[in-house]
Amino acid sequence: MNRLFSIGFAALLACVSLGAQQTSKPELTPVYADSDIIKVDVARVPLLFTVTDKKNRFITDLDREDFEVFDNGKRQEIREFVRESDLPLRIGVVLDTSNSIRGRFKFEQEAAIEFLRGVLAEDADRAFLVSFDTQAELIVDYTNDIDRLAAGVRNLRAGGGTALYDAIYYACRDKLPEDQPKEQFRRALVVIGDGEDNHSTVTREDSLEMAHKAEAVVYTISTNRSGKAEIGDRTLRRFAQETGGISFHPFQARDLEQSFANIANELRHQYFILYSPSGFENDGSFHKVRVKPQVKNAMVRVRRGYYAPLPDEVN
Repeated sequence: MNRLFSIGFAALLACVSLGAQQTSKPELTPVYADSDIIKVDVARVPLLFTVTDKKNRFITDLDREDFEVFDNGKRQEIREFVRESDLPLRIGVVLDTSNSIRGRFKFEQEAAIEFLRGVLAEDADRAFLVSFDTQAELIVDYTNDIDRLAAGVRNLRAGGGTALYDAIYYACRDKLPEDQPKEQFRRALVVIGDGEDNHSTVTREDSLEMAHKAEAVVYTISTNRSGKAEIGDRTLRRFAQETGGISFHPFQARDLEQSFANIANELRHQYFILYSPSGFENDGSFHKVRVKPQVKNAMVRVRRGYYAPLPDEVN
């Protein structure tokens, strides 16, 4: 897993895997060296974001002049602006198969399959499936073959510990960057689990940093129903909030279907902005990003920032 990926922000226009095949569940060695770095050229920064009103209804008719963009508090010039409703999708589904979700697992499987059937609507869309218990495993590689994805989900069995952070780290570092269409596209990670972790070799902050570097919008669906849910749910909310996604907490198993439907709907109603940060330096620092709407009652959900590369990481 010591592969080095170079991700140009200019090639990552609007993020959310390549047609591939189901694997035989290869073991992923959960060891991450300091050299595991995603290189980034931040000459141009792409932002994909969602705008809703206070009742959470999509606002889809805004223009360039309706937004201001700030990078580390400094206003930036918007170089490109597009209202996007049907970009190709690149989606990773990360499914908890540990003991802690055993009682709810069967329904999760069927809900995940229905989500994939609903969201992979076009030939240009691709998805992959990763499961995790004591380690992360690639179950189905990038494909738009729904039957292959469904078979991969149904063949999963629950049991073992929980390596949530390893699974997110692996999906964001090794899988999401693999397939980058020449045209604009969306990249997203859908994480289904209880937010617990007791077997990862990386920390929560490590996996969150990798999600930022991969420009992954993370959507999380909590499977918690116990009194211990608070910590796990807080973890899932943080991944979603930091990356511009949403965290869903369905009260009953049947509510999972609506959570998946909401994610699929959101992926088709987003805006795209491109800007060049002024005074930018290759210093490895985290840049905070803010998109401010100029219309009343509009609320923007966008990733909270990106990591600048170090000088020796720039091609």
